[in-house]
Amino acid sequence: MKVLVINCGSSSLKYQLIDSESEEVLAKGICERIGIEHSCIKAKNPVLGKEVKTEIDMPDHGVALKQVIDALLNPEFGAISSLDEIDAVGHRVVHGGEFFNSSVLVNDEVMKKIDACSDLAPLHNPANVLGIKACQELMPNVPQAVTFDTAFHQTMPSKAYLYGIPTKYYTDYKIRRYGFHGTSHSYVSKEAVKHIDKAVEDTKVIVCHLGGGASVTAVKGGKSVDTSMGLTPLEGMIMGTRSGSLDPAVVQFIADKENLSVDEVLTILNKKSGLEGMTDVSSDMRDIDAGYKNGDPRCVEAFESFCYSCAKLVGAYAASMNGVDLIAFTAGIGENDNLVREHILNYLTYLGVEINPEVNAATHGVEAELSTADSKVKVYVIPTNEELAICRETVALL
Repeated sequence: MKVLVINCGSSSLKYQLIDSESEEVLAKGICERIGIEHSCIKAKNPVLGKEVKTEIDMPDHGVALKQVIDALLNPEFGAISSLDEIDAVGHRVVHGGEFFNSSVLVNDEVMKKIDACSDLAPLHNPANVLGIKACQELMPNVPQAVTFDTAFHQTMPSKAYLYGIPTKYYTDYKIRRYGFHGTSHSYVSKEAVKHIDKAVEDTKVIVCHLGGGASVTAVKGGKSVDTSMGLTPLEGMIMGTRSGSLDPAVVQFIADKENLSVDEVLTILNKKSGLEGMTDVSSDMRDIDAGYKNGDPRCVEAFESFCYSCAKLVGAYAASMNGVDLIAFTAGIGENDNLVREHILNYLTYLGVEINPEVNAATHGVEAELSTADSKVKVYVIPTNEELAICRETVALL
């Protein structure tokens, strides 16, 4: 079965065409700057080893998807000769609210519920809806499935997802912790338990998804029981451009001092804070690493704060599960930055974590065990693969 996986962002559209039996990626690419000047599509055929970048006007996601189809059908670097070869389409949707605790096949009712969650993810859910509708128009007879970033975390108990605010705000507006990166946390935790000599229901795993956006999740018995992101992806640890958790009064304080609206302050906390705001250098950890090694004081502070904020969450989740069997690092920073991993793990020796420094230093983007044989807690790098996870979910539904 050939499954087309679509991941729509507010101004981007990533895709992969996957053979579900071999799990081989037949084609992949990204449409960037949708609705913005100088939009382009980067298309790659891994089988042929060909990659093409084309600048073309893409005013909306519908036009972008047509470019994806054209790339898939291209006689020189395409992967299929007809749309009839696509057996199903799997979509990533950011927010499913309390409506969805698993992947589902698309129908009118599902579309209404996704749209109803748009106020919880205003930059993403509307784009996700546009992507689904565009696929329905181009491939009306092909089944469409959706996988939600929030679904994996719907197993959290109320003690983990409720905020200490008047109950009416939850009952009336569903204000609660939802969590994100669920597809990644689900995939990585499932891979992690393969390395634990216990029945899945007895396992305790902590997944550190560290990228431009970063979150930590406690997975007990294969289910998410707590996670660091909240109503939105702003909560939790320090990230690339997001502040992470802070005293809510900071919003009013900045608004009053700078004569800004709440929306303007939230834009600062989402897009101009985190590593970028703390350093005025970059939101990219590779740049922060360089500044850290050179002794730039602001990079040192940002680097150490990032690692500290992650380590605190790992400690909290070890306490919440009354132990931990395995800690997994994933995503761009988690998979590739041995310096970040080293600093985080240095806080965790009280758990009995013992690391092989040579293996950690040599591990970049591949699965590897970082812990020694004597370590009481296993530590692994496990590369995430959200597109493959969506493909698997889609096939399972069919």
